[in-house]
Amino acid sequence: MKSWARQILASVLVNSVYEMKNYPVVLLNTVLSPLSFLLVIAFVSRGQLIGEAIEGGFIMSMFQSGMSLQGDLSHLKNDFKLQDMVVSSPTAPAAYVSGMALAEIIYSLPALVVLTILAAIYIHPGVVQALELLCVFLLMFLASVTLGFTLSTFSSDIVQSFAFSRLISTLFSTLPPVYYPITYIPLPYRYIAYLSPTTYAAEIAQSAAGLVPLSTIETAVAWVVMLAVAAVLSLIAVKKARWREV
Repeated sequence: MKSWARQILASVLVNSVYEMKNYPVVLLNTVLSPLSFLLVIAFVSRGQLIGEAIEGGFIMSMFQSGMSLQGDLSHLKNDFKLQDMVVSSPTAPAAYVSGMALAEIIYSLPALVVLTILAAIYIHPGVVQALELLCVFLLMFLASVTLGFTLSTFSSDIVQSFAFSRLISTLFSTLPPVYYPITYIPLPYRYIAYLSPTTYAAEIAQSAAGLVPLSTIETAVAWVVMLAVAAVLSLIAVKKARWREV
């Protein structure tokens, strides 16, 4: 096995497999968090918004997975000095962060499997639709994981990291209209929702599944915003993250 593959595997073992094996109860939180909102929306709408709610569950899971990286990296950096050891070792920063990010996805697999089954039952996406949904969810994860990584390098305390992680996750995955169409928000307040990139991800996903009509221009604008957000956050992570100063 090549060295970068071993480095990624080590990150996965440290950040997900160990905790999943020794404390399986933590997996319940990853499942209950997105599914609780899904159930509320499904019951309140009498099942009419079940498709939008399933896609909202995907967006929340992917965004929260990325932001969880902030708390986990901060914990390993401040409490175990793991980042200091990684910096002084031949391990490449990209391999370390990629492995930790992959671990967050593995950590969320129970929720993603349940949501995938529900999507197959209620949304019935074709191959092209499924690929479009996968692209927008992965783009959402990339944006959140780069944000989580950058913030973790500035954090000096695990409590502070978890506070910011939960605050940002709430602001971007529960307040914006990711579980229902944006048209449910009165127009004067609808513009505020467009300040969140998750709103554009939800619009693309809902349009791809045929749940909400979106014009070609609106779809293009949503993709441009998503790509721009991911690119800017990635650039900030590369240029501004405190990798060697800690």
